[in-house]
Formats: sequence, C-alpha cells, structure tokens
Amino acid sequence: MTTSQSASSSAATDQLPGSPVDISPISPSLKFVVSNLKTLVPNQLSIDNYPIWRHQILKLLRANDFEQFLAPPPTSGESSDQTNALFIKNWRITDQNLQAAICSTISPTVLPYIIHLDTTHQIWQVLESQFQATSRSKVIQLKNELHHVSMKNSSMIQYLTEIKKLVDQIASAGSMIDSEDIILYSLNGLPPAYQSFKTYIRNSPSPIRLENLYAMLISEEIHISADAARQSSESIQQIALYAGRGRGRRSRGRSTQNSSNTNRSVQ
Repeated sequence: MTTSQSASSSAATDQLPGSPVDISPISPSLKFVVSNLKTLVPNQLSIDNYPIWRHQILKLLRANDFEQFLAPPPTSGESSDQTNALFIKNWRITDQNLQAAICSTISPTVLPYIIHLDTTHQIWQVLESQFQATSRSKVIQLKNELHHVSMKNSSMIQYLTEIKKLVDQIASAGSMIDSEDIILYSLNGLPPAYQSFKTYIRNSPSPIRLENLYAMLISEEIHISADAARQSSESIQQIALYAGRGRGRRSRGRSTQNSSNTNRSVQ
C-alpha cells in the first residue's frame, strides 16, 4: 500500500505543469512558431532593419513562451538523473527548431555571421553585437540629415514628406525624435519667404502640434504663391504701362518734329 501511494505520488509530481518531463519537444506552440515565423516576420533581417526585425522576433517568442531560449542554455551538471537528461534533450530539440525558424527570416548577406553557431542564444548575441553599433551609426547619420534638411526648390508637400521619411527611418533604427525638435528642424529648413511665419510659430505662447504645423505650412505656401503671382502680375502691368507711355512720348515727339519740318518747308 505504501509503495503504491509512493509511486502514485511520484507520477503526479512528474506530471506537474512546468516540470521537466512536461516539456514536449514538439509542442503546439513550437509548431505554430516554426510554421508561421517567416509569414509573421515577412521582411528578412538586413543591415537596415535590425531594430524592427528584433522587435518582431522578440514579441513572437514572448507570446509563445520561448524567450527563455534567448538566454544561455541549461547544463546537465553533475547529475545523471534521467529526468534531467530528458529535459536537456527536449530543450535542444526545441532550440534547434527555433534556430531553423529564425534563420529563415535572415537575409543571405547576414547568414554567414551566424551559420556556424549552435544555439539560439548564440545567434541572438552575435546579431545584437553586430547590428547595434551599425544602428547607432545609422541614427547619427539620419539625425544629421534631418538637422540640415532644406526646402530649397521643393514643394511644401515634398519637403514635409522628406522630413517624415527621415523621422520614420530614425524610428526604424531604434531611436526617437521629440516633436519639438522636428518642428525646429522643419522651420530651420524653410526659405526666407517664410520668415514671418517662422517668427510667429517661435513666438507662439502655446505649443504647436506637429500635424497642425504641417497643415499651417501647406496653407502658408498657398498664400505665399498667391502673393507672388499677384506681385508678378502687377509688375508686368506696370512694365506694360511704362512701355506704352514711352511709345506715346516717342510718337508725340516724332509728330512734333514732322510738323516743325513741314512748317519750315512752307516758309
């Protein structure tokens, strides 16, 4: 009786959720990740998109309780316990499947960096060390471009689109730009025709939302273009008027001269 109770207790303990033998090497979660990772992370890892790729992979692993495989693998230690050995075996099977799934989302140009590695943890560490420095360098370059952005001969829509593209690229590289800084860079790149508008925004007692600024800039461009067209039309009219007056004076001058010559001939 005692032996039977002990065996029953041991079996129940072995089947407790979270115990080593409860970890199946090919669980439904693992099947889902292996089958769908490439679909859920459609853009392969390249030198330009590491922060986005990392975020997508990390979210998926966390959602399916596989984040532990990004940590160093467990060791068998000195114990030769059969349960522990089974746990290590199942862990390795799961890890190998995760490696294969992750590698399917990595571009051929990046694969040589990790193809020789044995665990998901090693792959994750190498990619982080390889791409974090590259991402920081990319952020510095993009921030410098944003700092010196200029409207020049572009339309306002083109100018604002260029600013948004740079801001989005900075965010994709793992950094963020404060809205007030974006407003500052946007104003600094405007031509002299917008000087009064820039002064108004900078002296505004209440902060301006970025989307409101963009709408105001497009409206300001329309007003400036209308003023320029009106001034150009007035200039053309003035030139035509002066030219007409000049022709009139020359015509009257010729008439007077002809009349004088006629009078002298009669005399």
